[in-house]
Amino acid sequence: MMAVASFSYAADAWKEGTTYNAGAVVSYSGQDYQALVTHTAYVGANWNPASTPTLWKVVSGSVATPVPTTAPTATPTTAPVVTPNPTLPMPPSATPIAPPPSCGTVAAWNSATAYNGGATVAYNGKKFTANWWTQGNTPSTTDQWGPWKYVGDCSSTVTATPTATPVGATPTPTPVGATPTPTAVVTPTVKPTAVPTLAPGQEVPAPTSAQVGSYFTQWGVYGRDYQVADIITSGAAPHLTFINYAFGNIYQKNGGYECGIINKLEPGATNPNAPDAGTGGDAWADFGLTAKRRVDASDAIKWDDKLAGNFRELQAYKKKYPNTKLFISLGGWTWSKWFSNAAKTDALRKQLVSSCIDIYLKGNLPVFDGRGGPGSAANIFDGIDIDWEFPGVIGQPYNTVSPDDKKNFTLLLAEFRKQIDELAAANNKEYLLTVAIGVGKDKIDMTEPREYSRYLNWINMMSYDYNGGWNAQGPTDFQSHLYADPSNPSYKCSGKAGDTCYGDRSLVSFYNTDDAVSQLINAGVNPKKLVLGVPKYGRGWTGVTNANNGLYQAASKAAGGTYEAGIEDYKVLKNAPGTVYVHPVTKQSYKFDGTTFWSYDTPEVIGTKVQYGKDRGLGGVFSWSLDGDDSNATLTKAMGAARK
Repeated sequence: MMAVASFSYAADAWKEGTTYNAGAVVSYSGQDYQALVTHTAYVGANWNPASTPTLWKVVSGSVATPVPTTAPTATPTTAPVVTPNPTLPMPPSATPIAPPPSCGTVAAWNSATAYNGGATVAYNGKKFTANWWTQGNTPSTTDQWGPWKYVGDCSSTVTATPTATPVGATPTPTPVGATPTPTAVVTPTVKPTAVPTLAPGQEVPAPTSAQVGSYFTQWGVYGRDYQVADIITSGAAPHLTFINYAFGNIYQKNGGYECGIINKLEPGATNPNAPDAGTGGDAWADFGLTAKRRVDASDAIKWDDKLAGNFRELQAYKKKYPNTKLFISLGGWTWSKWFSNAAKTDALRKQLVSSCIDIYLKGNLPVFDGRGGPGSAANIFDGIDIDWEFPGVIGQPYNTVSPDDKKNFTLLLAEFRKQIDELAAANNKEYLLTVAIGVGKDKIDMTEPREYSRYLNWINMMSYDYNGGWNAQGPTDFQSHLYADPSNPSYKCSGKAGDTCYGDRSLVSFYNTDDAVSQLINAGVNPKKLVLGVPKYGRGWTGVTNANNGLYQAASKAAGGTYEAGIEDYKVLKNAPGTVYVHPVTKQSYKFDGTTFWSYDTPEVIGTKVQYGKDRGLGGVFSWSLDGDDSNATLTKAMGAARK
């Protein structure tokens, strides 16, 4: 039997180099697509309709599915019951033609549906599992590197009801042995496995619900006086799905590099050129001190208890909010010194990962002032967050960095996933792995987003710090804007036709959230794995020229801040003098009092970002950091709308 596919093309074929207006309809690979937004299909970007669901949607043109002349036949352990096809006369000795296979409860593939990695569909009598997020890509048994993996034929046990009697004697099929019981088809879920290494093309599925998270700073319990208990009393806790504890450090040890916890003042915090910069630690905050405010006031800490400090408070927090995932975040701006060196070889990667899992997931803390020891912090952390600032791009001047970081970053995350899954199999428990990434184009270009994202549960996009008082004389600008502003005198290299680049500022290209999201999705990252970053602080300048409400103006220096020049918490800025403006293009809020300019997020702007994330199908929002919010958790509550 044969099936003939016929198509009628009413729309022009899609072409690279063309600018399409929102609503334009094109044909591509036998389907019609409608543009969701006005954009240019830049040559070489491969923003074709099938691969860019944020730009195009399917409107018609499903490809006809050929009917196979012979249906694939599964080999059952016992002979199935087969009823001959009664449509045509057939001698009883002839082999009956089996009807098309049935896939039971497995849903048929639909070109208009977006599938996450791990989703199972039926197509052309066969079952396929998605290797990663995909939409509009036809499952194929021959494309071994594509988005779909062929996992087997559908069951061939299908009985047709006869409508006529075949010529000759009517055969009475007799089962040979017991009639086979159909095997239920189960959609894969992320579970601990004894074989943790992902096969080529496979990836960890994205979360099925939106994430809302924030960083809790280790040092925030001191001058900022923000305790773990304050997450609860402020009203933030019910809105959070995860908390990242910042930070854990890495040290030179045993001929390589290992996670560790020591008690040593960090010299790099005040002098990045100090010989021992980047080698500090705070065991006292982690598991030594007694918190000023307790999550459980009835939980008296005894002199010989093995656990106190923030870790004990997080342990108590977990009892009250067991569904909130707790991560140890490794690195950060100050403690990313050794990542590049530690990721250079397979042996070094294995040594680093093993040590981090031993301390933070197995809970085998070092002994400090009588506290700590084997298993003392077990079952507190649910996962590890890698905050390497930045692969292939220098952050702090004392950091190690190498062109090989691009590949080694992926390999390091693969090793973390492998060892985390081995522990998960042993403990029958799921552990999570995430990263925090810089989202400037210069930083994204030094990584392999499609590859490394396969090993992660999600990606925390640090979509803030785009501009700040480190350029003390300005011009003033936004620190966490959604969109680029073509009227900005410094606008350049945003990837749009006709842009002009301005000298050494060209490296700041793509420093806006929308361009970063597009770059990551177009690189192959499942949008459900992208979690937008929200700052709970502002960046500012003073001595600003009093024109254009202070925007894009020269300044004399970074604005004064409580802890550091040029930066201030939201809880302070909301009561600072000045008028709040929201830029109509960038969607960023800012405040200007005639001489001092602050760029920061208000609850209303966070609402805009939450809606943006929903519109683009992203995985949620997170913030830096909890201690910057006010006592009523106003910003966290605004972020919580991502879950609604």
